[in-house]
Amino acid sequence: MSNYAYKGKDFEISRAQAVQALASRIKISPDLNPILLKPLGDYRSSIFLRGKFYKKMHADDYYRKFVQKTGMTTVLRSFHILEKNHDLIIIEGAGSPAEINLTRYDIANMKLAEKTKSPVILITDIERGGSFGSIVGTLSLLEKKYQRMIKGFVFNKFRGDLNILKPGFRKLKQNTGKPVFGTIPLTKFLLPEEDSITSDSKQLALNSKNLKKIDSEIEKLSKVVKSSLNIRAIEKLL
Repeated sequence: MSNYAYKGKDFEISRAQAVQALASRIKISPDLNPILLKPLGDYRSSIFLRGKFYKKMHADDYYRKFVQKTGMTTVLRSFHILEKNHDLIIIEGAGSPAEINLTRYDIANMKLAEKTKSPVILITDIERGGSFGSIVGTLSLLEKKYQRMIKGFVFNKFRGDLNILKPGFRKLKQNTGKPVFGTIPLTKFLLPEEDSITSDSKQLALNSKNLKKIDSEIEKLSKVVKSSLNIRAIEKLL
């Protein structure tokens, strides 16, 4: 869900997925964001399927009538198109995978991972606090089959001395049997944000004039992420 969209030739997708395409050095295409919800207020959104406007829909209709049939079919169609053309697909979830009131309708997280036989890494935003409890709580609320699909954790947006976290990592491994793949430090960069909650007036606009600057910011961020994660351990999941 995002009000920030990228408009290509005859299609419209979330701006975040367009930036991810630039980072992946691939063509921006509607299959990178098969379902886009643009919020209108009062629990209604404009729905775009594979870059094309579909209809305006109330949240109740979206969950009860759309996601399990048209929604999942659309997403899997895009996945299989990408699968034919790329060696690796990274599927970004949305929100928490353990919203137990919406489990049967949640096609953005564990259901899609199950359909595509994808190993899952659970990422927590430690800047907001409560990350250890959030991880353990999330796991405990998931069905056993989904718990088994989660292979480890990443802590994002950390500031401070990493040694402070290490006892927690050991306890987390004892309690869950799953490793921490790394801790990404809070990093300031000028890439366009996904939504207005974290918007900054200094961020670069996504346009042809800024492509070199955006590429430079992507390179900066990628170096931070690469140096912060156990890439070899993650590669072994594939």
